[in-house]
This record gives sequence, C-alpha cells and structure tokens, in this order.
Amino acid sequence: MESVISNNYILKNGVSIKNRILKSAMSEALGNHQYLPTEGLYRLYEQWADGGTGLLITGNVMIDRKALGEPRNVVVEDDKVLPFLEKWAEKGTKNNTQLWMQLNHPGKQAFKGAVKESVAPSAIPFEGKISRFFHKPREMKKEEIVDSIKRFGYSALLAKKSGFTGVQIHGAHGYLISQFLSPRHNQRKDEWGGDINGRMKFLIEIYREIRKQTGESFPISVKLNSADFMKAGFTEDESIYTALMLEKEGVDLLEISGGTYESSPMAKMNQKSSTKIREAYFMDYAEKLRQTVKIPLCVTGGFRSVTGMENALNSNAMDFVGLARPLAIYPDLPNLFANQSINEIRIDQRKTGIRFIDELGMLEITWYAQQLRRLAKGRKTRPQYPVIFSFLQALAKNGKEIFIKQRSGI
Repeated sequence: MESVISNNYILKNGVSIKNRILKSAMSEALGNHQYLPTEGLYRLYEQWADGGTGLLITGNVMIDRKALGEPRNVVVEDDKVLPFLEKWAEKGTKNNTQLWMQLNHPGKQAFKGAVKESVAPSAIPFEGKISRFFHKPREMKKEEIVDSIKRFGYSALLAKKSGFTGVQIHGAHGYLISQFLSPRHNQRKDEWGGDINGRMKFLIEIYREIRKQTGESFPISVKLNSADFMKAGFTEDESIYTALMLEKEGVDLLEISGGTYESSPMAKMNQKSSTKIREAYFMDYAEKLRQTVKIPLCVTGGFRSVTGMENALNSNAMDFVGLARPLAIYPDLPNLFANQSINEIRIDQRKTGIRFIDELGMLEITWYAQQLRRLAKGRKTRPQYPVIFSFLQALAKNGKEIFIKQRSGI
C-alpha cells in the first residue's frame, strides 16, 4: 500500500515533494493596510511547515492592488514587497516544505468594500441576492487583458526571487480566469472569447508568461474547476479538454476543485453518497480526467482519514491529497498521522440550529477563518468552540455581510 504520509513525489522538473499532503488555499486575510504580509501570516505558515505538510499553497495573493478579492489581501506587484515575502518564504519552507504562492485576480468577484470598480470578460453582473455586494463589472479592454497577463508573470518572478518554491495560478471558484473560461460570464466576440479555445486563451497566456519569467525548472500549478455547477457555465467536458491543453503546455500540477461564489458544491448541506463513502468531493471527475491526462493531480475536499487518503492514492486517479479545513484545526495533522497518534478526524458540520442561517452554508467558513486567526496569534485552535458564539462574534465585527463575505474554497 502506498503511504500518503511517507512517499515523496518527484515532479518532471526534478523537484521533490516529501509527501502527498497538500495544504489547499484558504482565505487568511492577514495582510496589513499596505497589502503586505504580517507577523501573523509568518506564524501561521511556520506552524504548517513544522506540522509536516509536504506542499503548502498560500491563500490568494493578488497581482494588482486595484483588484482585491477582499480587504487585507496580500498584493505582489512591485519589488518593495520582497523583504516581507522573504520572511514569509523562510518560515513556510522550514522542514523541507514546498511553499507555492497562489496568484489571483478576482475579476467581478470582488466585494464593493474592497474595490472602486470591477472588471470581467464581459459586462455581466451577478444575479440574485448576491449581486448587491458586488459592483456591476465593466468589460475588460484588450490592453487590460494583456496587462493582467504580464502582472501574473511579474508576481511569479517576485515569488521566485523571494524564496517561494513554486506558484499556483487560481483558475477556479469564479475568479477572473474562471470567468474567462465560462460561457456564462465570457460572451466576448474577439480572440479572448467564443469557443473553449478562445475562452481558455487567457489562462494559457498567463501560464506562458509565468514560464517565460521564471524558467523551465520552477513549478507552476493550476487550480481548475471540474465544473461551475451553473446553467450555461463551464462544463466537465470543457474542464477535461482544458486540462489536456495545460498538460501539453507543461503545467507541473493540477489541483481539482469546483463551483463559484454563486454555486459551491462544498457549501451544500447534503452530499452525494459517493462523496461520503470515498471522502472526496471530486474523485469521480478525477477518475475521468486520469483517462485523458497523466499530469500530477490533486483532489481537495472531504478527506478525513488515512485510509480514505491511501485508497484515493492507490486508485491512481490522483497523486496528492488536498486538505484545508482539517489543517485549520490541526496544523500538525500530517505529523499526527505519521506517528499514528490518530488515523482519522471527525469534522461535523457547524450549525447554529437557526435554519435560515445554517442554510446559507457560509457560517462554517467564518468559523474556520476564526480558527486561522487564532493560529496566527500563536494561540491553540478551539475545535469545540460553539458555532453560535462564532456567529455572534462575526456579526459584531462584520454585520450582515458575514453571510456572503467568506470564500467558498476553504
């Protein structure tokens, strides 16, 4: 049996990752008012590095301070940030840990309080109740598209210079790249829209620019939706085709996810029976994808036991286990698995018992974000912290916006 704990993985460029556990991106929101990393962020990543995870993917790092996903994002757009990134990299690469910076542009999925205006492939606003929290976007000009591509490349170069060992392009969860991929959000008639080849062009050009600026040996990952789970959105077939094109381009690792702010399968109260049995949200898709591509794959979401992780790895449908919420509670979980202190963890749904709040599906994410902030302050997490207290705490701090102002990918 292949061990999720001890078996390393060597990428095609020779980079070795010490085990098969990948910390997927979570929303830390621990930048300061100048969009720089803080001591809390360093402390958080040092705990994860000491905790035994093989590959740490950061939370969203923005390529443009005019395009924030939420307040307190870190922005990497000029070399003034290098000393701060160097300290972050020093802490996050301890214990032979890989640390990859996730790079992102939110597009129209940027809250009104974070930006003055938002842009998107096409000037199509959000629908329904969620729309009041976002600006109506304007369509990006061609020169803005080209500028964003170059920004992704330069941010990746700064990450490399500062000691990060790789980057991840965020192409999922309804952010700008995901918007370009989706026929629902991208209705352009030029070379950046149309069929899947046109809608995929933005992502492909970003990858090529990063590769040009960082070199052949620097790991580049992409986070890609299996589907948007929305009518007229990015489909599973289009996702598989996009993954095949990314493999041909030379992408080093593909992390599978799904959904957007408008439709998140991970925020639903009910799960498919296959998800419960196999622990993973996207295993069925990964098995289909593996029939088409050989690129290293990571599936994130739902894993709770060593047995579930090892069964997934031994299915050969995936190469890495992505964890998020478990590492928000137990930052040393890989070490606990390795020394057999525990073999599985139980993470119950966080409910207040108040139906209209629980059905929103976002309170859980608020609860986990509060655990991250405890770790950032050097405190222990509180796995048994009552969710109603978490709700009241968030309500006092953020008001009614807590119902939607948290990221679905945690």
